[in-house]
Amino acid sequence: MALALCLQVLCSLGGWLSLYTSFCCLNKHRSYEWSCRLVTFTHGVLSICLSAYIGFIDGPWPFTHPGAPNTPLQVHVLCLTLGYFIFDLGWCVYFQSEGALMLAHHTLSILGIIMALALGESGTEVNAVIFGSEITNPLLQLRWFLRETGRYDSFTGDLVDLLFVALFTGVRIGVGARLLFCEMASPTPRWFVKVGGIAMYAVSWCFMVNIWRFAWRKSSKKYRAWRSRRSDEGQYRLNGHLKAH
Repeated sequence: MALALCLQVLCSLGGWLSLYTSFCCLNKHRSYEWSCRLVTFTHGVLSICLSAYIGFIDGPWPFTHPGAPNTPLQVHVLCLTLGYFIFDLGWCVYFQSEGALMLAHHTLSILGIIMALALGESGTEVNAVIFGSEITNPLLQLRWFLRETGRYDSFTGDLVDLLFVALFTGVRIGVGARLLFCEMASPTPRWFVKVGGIAMYAVSWCFMVNIWRFAWRKSSKKYRAWRSRRSDEGQYRLNGHLKAH
């Protein structure tokens, strides 16, 4: 069983590495980060679809069955995601592209998935955490691509930021709090699984603080620019009226 899991994770890691290499070959005029973020975007969309299917259709429901035995589909998705996180963590460390908070998030994700696979249980809530963690990922990557192509300072950029902040606040903080409460209240999950859940939720709050700081700065900048335009328009109309007389 352990050998089969290791082979699945290695196949996943090889697949993500192959996809990254393909993107690098297809985008030779772009940076390595461009190709890595394409891989991240692909994983984000794929993991959202798979984890949503598991949570909402295949089951069991994470809010009522935390600590339940892993299903075969959960195991496959966990192995797929574990291979990605190993790839992305290695890439981030090699290129030194991320700070300590993101590295901590990746490390906790890897440890949490390994724990669920080794125990053969708690895949239900780990899958739910994957869904909540990845639901904002495509928007984050889209924001980066908009900045790289010079299209971020537009209505599309504002919409992406608004959706990102709303989803992060509502899902990772709001729904995440409900999931953590169910995890802590249930007697089924092991104590160290609960500790891991608390750590992941704490990391989400650290991200949340940074995100709201960014949102406040951007909103303040937009408001000042709007006030400045209104003032300039008012002055222009006043000058025009004076000149007319």
